[in-house]
Amino acid sequence: MDNHLLQKQIRLEEYLRELGGVLVAYSGGVDSAYLAWSARHVLGSDMLAILADSPSLARSHLADAVRFARQHRIPLEVLPTSELDNPDYAKNDALRCFHCKNELFTVMERERERLGFRHLAYGMNVDDQGDFRPGQTAARQHGVLAPLAEAGLTKQDVRELARSAGLQVWDKPASACLSSRIAYGRPVTREALSRIEQGEDRLRELGFRQFRVRDHGDIVRIEIAREEMAGALSPQTLELLSTDFKRLGFQYVTLDCEGYRSGSMNAALPVEMLQHSHALRLS
Repeated sequence: MDNHLLQKQIRLEEYLRELGGVLVAYSGGVDSAYLAWSARHVLGSDMLAILADSPSLARSHLADAVRFARQHRIPLEVLPTSELDNPDYAKNDALRCFHCKNELFTVMERERERLGFRHLAYGMNVDDQGDFRPGQTAARQHGVLAPLAEAGLTKQDVRELARSAGLQVWDKPASACLSSRIAYGRPVTREALSRIEQGEDRLRELGFRQFRVRDHGDIVRIEIAREEMAGALSPQTLELLSTDFKRLGFQYVTLDCEGYRSGSMNAALPVEMLQHSHALRLS
């Protein structure tokens, strides 16, 4: 580990130490996992990881997150969240993530007060600050802290620190919630989330590692990482994909030529919505 990265790690640990008791929003992804692991290392029992369980969380991701916490003796509480019952969330406009995080942080605030913890924290890193992420507005409104960003850690920094610590999540692919796979304007339903989850489970069974199943109604747009794309282009695999996804209820099965990229649904957002989100971040 180079000295510059070591200094960031020291800043993170000092920041956490100054916080004292903290509840960490935990999803099992590399950022929240490293934050929860660091908080456990620095604070011991004065931290608690909170994992939100809802239909938008794939069961495989839930199991992975619980397994990681158990392996590293991170105190964990799995709490149900009800964002799907909120019509503003279910209608799936560009502020869906705001309503999701607002529900999460509301639940966490109640838990913080019940247990007597001082702060809430989540795994935003420096790179996240320039992206379209309405959930960051919810975090600010609830006073949720971002220790990784405060320490100046980028996504790559977090991965390198996790690798150095021997954490198996260091190279884990990004794993946004299942709702992010549904085209804006199409309602988020349990049925839609279920077929997306089944589709992604099937891609995992076929050996793919970095992918997304994008639900456009009758059309499914499958994104697979460029370096894995060749494995999807054999006639046999294409036939399997067509059969399996039509069985899930899609009429047309497409493979995105650009491959996997995070946040590709945001490309369809109108400029005025992006400007509105920027204004929310500044408010």
